[in-house]
Amino acid sequence: MSLMSTARSRVADVVNLFATPLQASHYVELVNPLWSSHKLQARVEEVWDETADARTITLRPGRNWRRHRAGQHLRLGVPIGGRRFTRTYSISSSPERRDGCITVTVKVLDGGRMSGHLVRNLEVGTYLPIGLPQGDFVVPESTPVRPLFITAGSGLTPVMSMLRTWDIVGNMPDVAHIHYAPHRYDVIYGAELVELAARRPRYRYEAVLTREGGDGPSTARHFDRAQLDALCPDWMEREVWACGPQSLLAAVEQHFEAAGRSRFLHVERFRAALAEVPADAAGGRATFVIDGAPVSADADATTPLLRVAEDAGLNPEHGCRMGICHTCDIPLVAGRVRDLRTGDVIDEPGQLVQICISGAAGDCELALTAPAT
Repeated sequence: MSLMSTARSRVADVVNLFATPLQASHYVELVNPLWSSHKLQARVEEVWDETADARTITLRPGRNWRRHRAGQHLRLGVPIGGRRFTRTYSISSSPERRDGCITVTVKVLDGGRMSGHLVRNLEVGTYLPIGLPQGDFVVPESTPVRPLFITAGSGLTPVMSMLRTWDIVGNMPDVAHIHYAPHRYDVIYGAELVELAARRPRYRYEAVLTREGGDGPSTARHFDRAQLDALCPDWMEREVWACGPQSLLAAVEQHFEAAGRSRFLHVERFRAALAEVPADAAGGRATFVIDGAPVSADADATTPLLRVAEDAGLNPEHGCRMGICHTCDIPLVAGRVRDLRTGDVIDEPGQLVQICISGAAGDCELALTAPAT
């Protein structure tokens, strides 16, 4: 630690003695939220519409931010209607960016409360709570690789961070990239990718437009072995990074498993892979008890209990919304819930339930903790 940092730390310790029960950081936050040390925030510096339903948001992180690795993601919080919602987004900018900012690119999802707000309503100057960069969807820094990227939709965002990094530092490897989109105007960063391929001969970009051109159904242009052989004949010799909708990832995983290449495949999901819920499965009445007060709502068998709680006006702690971070774990008091990834039923009182990937399997009661302020 430098002498300056040590001095600042000691001054803060002294000030905190007089600021109790708050900290000096709470008062500093009133001057500039980016200076606070008790929580990490970012200021919206710019918004840019990439397509009709996708927007890139430039953020300036505050104190305690750490440099990300290309391909990682962060948790982003947004207050909507008096409640704070959290989602996970890939960082689309390079860690080599020199202005201290990062970017995330958000695509509107059907029924997406937060994605719709970020793309349609977010304003420059807004301060948002963020988390530190996480994730292992990264390319090894010390080992030479010949990557094959298979992406679709906003699954392009973590790969874009990698491509921009190689472009900035001037060490573009031998890259093959297959990207799927309905139409050319739906391709996020479309013009940048075309320009990059023209400027960097070692980067080969193939856009597969599933609903543009040809008379057959769009599924005829979805991922399969014949298409992969045509677009990347040397795929057996490459390490693969895939990110996109669950249907694409399922097809890619099935193909590389059959080819005996699963250990060379890296997958990044934006949503949990869900099991089929039995056709006769029934939901029930979900009751969330918070500070002794119950709140009940009807829940079907397939809607995550986190969404049920939010629609009932509650604000449970949550993070990834896909069963990874365990931020939303709460104990089951009574009744039955179903893990939507596996189909397993949980009915033991006291067992922790990940409400972001669990649905009602009959009436159920869960002990909800009040969110931290």
